[in-house]
Amino acid sequence: GVGEPFPEEVVKTMMLLRANSLAKGYSGITMETLELLLEMINNDIIPLVPSQGSLGASGDLVPLAHIALVMIGRGKAYLNGEIVPGIEALNAVGLSPVELKAKEGLALINGTQAMTACGVLALKKSEEIKKLADVIAALTCEALNGIIDAYHPKVGEIRPHKGQQDSGENLRNLLAGSRLISRQGELRVQDPYTLRCIPQVHGGSREALDYVKKVVLTEVNSATDNPLIFSDEGQVISGGNFHGQPLAIAMDTLAIAISEFANISERRIERLVNPQLSGLPAFLVEEGGLNSGFMIPQYVAASLVSENKGLSTPASVDSIPSSANQEDHVSMGTIAARKALKVVENTINVLAIELLCAVQALDFKGPGKMSPITREIYDLVRSKVSKLVEDRELHQDINKCAELIKSGTILKIVSKYINLK
Repeated sequence: GVGEPFPEEVVKTMMLLRANSLAKGYSGITMETLELLLEMINNDIIPLVPSQGSLGASGDLVPLAHIALVMIGRGKAYLNGEIVPGIEALNAVGLSPVELKAKEGLALINGTQAMTACGVLALKKSEEIKKLADVIAALTCEALNGIIDAYHPKVGEIRPHKGQQDSGENLRNLLAGSRLISRQGELRVQDPYTLRCIPQVHGGSREALDYVKKVVLTEVNSATDNPLIFSDEGQVISGGNFHGQPLAIAMDTLAIAISEFANISERRIERLVNPQLSGLPAFLVEEGGLNSGFMIPQYVAASLVSENKGLSTPASVDSIPSSANQEDHVSMGTIAARKALKVVENTINVLAIELLCAVQALDFKGPGKMSPITREIYDLVRSKVSKLVEDRELHQDINKCAELIKSGTILKIVSKYINLK
C-alpha cells in the first residue's frame, strides 16, 4: 500500500468488521487467529494501514494485508500514539504473533472491510448531517424572514416522498413560535429555491441515504471472502462475494447526496452575506468599508463545494483489469468510500460556516424573536463565538462551529424539544 495512512478509527473499524465476518464461520480460520484479532482491538493495537492500493475487488487485499502483517509479527502499528514495529506492539501488551494455517492468510485479507469501514463512518456522520442541515437551514430561514408556507404538509402530501415530508416536518417544528418567519404575501410572494425548496433538496439526499444504509448494513453482516467454506455440507465454493460493487455504487451515491447538502448550504451563505439579497449589512458586518466581515468564509464554502463536485465523480464506473486479466472487472469501491469520507468532512465545514453566518445575521434581526429551539442553538454558538464587530481570524470561529456540529451538542438541544426525523 501507499499514500497517507488511514485514520486509526477507520482501521479499528476495519478490524472489527473483519472479525464479525470471520466469526460467521464461512472463512476457514482458527479460533486462535480470530481471538488475536479481537485482542488487538481490545488493547488498541492499531496497524498502520496505507489508504491507497485497493481495487475494491478480490477484496481489499492491500489494506487488509497491512492488518494481517501485524498479526504475524511484521508490519507497523500504533501504540500509545507512536508508530512501532508490529512485533513490539504485540509484545507490549502480552500478545504473541500467530502462525497461520491453511486458508488463514487468504481469510484475513480477502474481503470488503476497508471500503465498508469508511462507509460505516461516512454513513454515521451523514445520518447526523441530514438532521443538522435542517436545523441550520431553520436559523437561516429566520435570518432571511423565510416564508414558512412552502413547508406546509399539504405540499408534501401531494408529492409523498418520505424524505421531503420528513424535512418539511422538521422545519415546521424547528420554526414553531418564531416571529421572524413570514407568510406568503407579507414581504414577498415566494422565496428563492434555497429557502423554498429545502424539503425537496434535503429530502432527495435523505432518500439516497436510506438506500446507502440498507447496503452498508447488509455488507457489515456478510461473509465476503473467497473461497467460502460450508462445513455443514462439506463444500468449498469459489464465488465473488469479495467484489465491492454494491458498496462502490452506494458510496458514490452517498458522496453525491452529501454534496447536495453542502451545495444548497453555500447558496444560503451567499444570500446571507450579499446585501442585495438579504437586506442585511454587507458581509454581515456593520462597518463594511473597514471590515471584510464574512466575505472570505463564503469563499471557503464555495471552495469546499467545488472540491466536493470533483470528489462526487463516481469511482464505480471505472474498472481496470488486473491479475493477468483474471480479475477483469473491479469496483474501485475503496476509492469511492475514501472520497465519500472527504465529502462528509467538507460538508461539515460548509454547514459550520452557514451556522456562523446565520447567527451573525440574527444579531441584526433580533434573537428575541427566534423560536425557542433555534434561540437555544443561537445561545450555544454565542457561548463559543462572539459577534463579529471588527475583522479577526475567522478560521478559529469556523472550527468551533464545526466542533459543535461534530460533538452532537446541537442535536441534543433539539432533542429536548422535538423528535427530528
